[in-house]
Amino acid sequence: MLNKIPQAAVPRLSLYYRALLESRGKDYISSEELSKLTHFTAAQVRRDLTYFGQFGTPGKGYAILGLTQAILSILGTDKNWDVALVGVGNLGSALLSYKGFAAQGFKVVCAFDSDLRKVDKTLEGIKIQDTSEIEPTVRERNIHIAIVATSAESAQAVVDMLIKSGVKGILNFAPIRPQAPASVNILNIDLSIELERLAYFLTRSRV
Repeated sequence: MLNKIPQAAVPRLSLYYRALLESRGKDYISSEELSKLTHFTAAQVRRDLTYFGQFGTPGKGYAILGLTQAILSILGTDKNWDVALVGVGNLGSALLSYKGFAAQGFKVVCAFDSDLRKVDKTLEGIKIQDTSEIEPTVRERNIHIAIVATSAESAQAVVDMLIKSGVKGILNFAPIRPQAPASVNILNIDLSIELERLAYFLTRSRV
């Protein structure tokens, strides 16, 4: 079943959830209303939700409270997740300071860096540990999600350590695509590529 669900449907679920939060105070919402709030077609909204179950009521639409809770359960954000951060440079420090993670149920509970000038310092209430402590710390805390914000040169070794420690999901900001077994999910976020996409669209719009 999961293999038949398009990967693009998952981030759209997150957007539907945010649209439902904007609609609190109402009991029901239609696919057309969700379409206007998310800029996806009503047919796309209905198709995406059908992948995960039958949520609508004929003549009424979707019960906002019930659909909100269902999406949280589908996304796995109806519970809290502890997160490890590796790489406390400029980007890593910004991620550690970002309050939006906690609001969505993700809490960075430990941070690691190989720069001895940063090790043992405290940032946002988190004591920075040496990367050599990744495996024992992650195992002890039973952490399954990690953020990698290291250099390209060290990213693969860090990912290997995280996987060995039991991490199953990695958000990777390093400018490489690390290798990992199929049982580990890696989402690669390359900010340079995203900027290049913007430059492309801007350039094409002038043609």
